[in-house]
Amino acid sequence: MELTVVDVPERSRYEVSADGEVVGFSAYHLIAEGVLALPHVEVESAFEGQGVASTLMRESLDHIRGRHLKVVPICPFAQTFFERNPDYADLVHEG
Repeated sequence: MELTVVDVPERSRYEVSADGEVVGFSAYHLIAEGVLALPHVEVESAFEGQGVASTLMRESLDHIRGRHLKVVPICPFAQTFFERNPDYADLVHEG
């Protein structure tokens, strides 16, 4: 399965595609200058447990890091992702 993650700013989300079909997304919105809230991560049930959501998080956070932004993880999945992946802790907005 080939996964691709793209930013879709007009929909305020990152989308993950499996073999060309969108199977999940991570919503975001600007809450302060340079800070994005991550309120929701969703992957179709047929793709759960296959690392799709983790790939979505990693690639979207790498893109966010490249834009020099911080995030506020609101979604429980996003919160857990940060707990399990401390190498992304520098992206969490403290404040």
